[in-house]
Amino acid sequence: MINPFRSEADAFRLLIGAVVYIGAIGIAALAGGGWAALIVFIVLTLAVVIWWAVARTADRPAQTRPSAHAAGERRILVVANETLGGQELQRLIEERSSDMPTVILVCTPALNSRLRHWASDEDGARLAAQERLDASLEGLRSLGIDASGEVGDANPLQAMEDALRTFGADEIIISTHPEGRSNWLERGVVEHARERFTVPIRHVVVDLDRERAEAHS
Repeated sequence: MINPFRSEADAFRLLIGAVVYIGAIGIAALAGGGWAALIVFIVLTLAVVIWWAVARTADRPAQTRPSAHAAGERRILVVANETLGGQELQRLIEERSSDMPTVILVCTPALNSRLRHWASDEDGARLAAQERLDASLEGLRSLGIDASGEVGDANPLQAMEDALRTFGADEIIISTHPEGRSNWLERGVVEHARERFTVPIRHVVVDLDRERAEAHS
């Protein structure tokens, strides 16, 4: 199931709005009785519907086009974090790199807890992302694949947009955990990326638990 909120901040704002909405109706009922409460309810409901319609239109970002690059090569932006070392992701990268010269940019969003994010404490998250990124790049280069990487914004969509400003990708590969274990899938990251970016997007599911079990069997 896709989480309807883009972030925990959106969910928090909805909670505050609901409290204010219910509180205003309750105060009107105490101050002026049932009719006053009904009037406040109608006015607030209309205001919420109008705000939602305007916000829904405004929230549709213009599609982002990547920067151009020289002909004769394929450029792939790979977006992953904890699944960077997954075999399924590596197989797909190898497959997409086999038929023509290919340049890979691996972008690893710096995952962080809400508390640390609000406190602007991202050092630990960026360090962990950098370690996973370094290990992934070493593996890709050992296969003869031209790969570089960067640690991106904690928001994967923002990380993709930032990368596309300087990297002319012909396609994007998004790697996630399986459904039910993937925060990105719950947030609809893949669907939002397909709406937001003009290049083809491939989604690969990496089940690290299964891969580890098979490796030890």
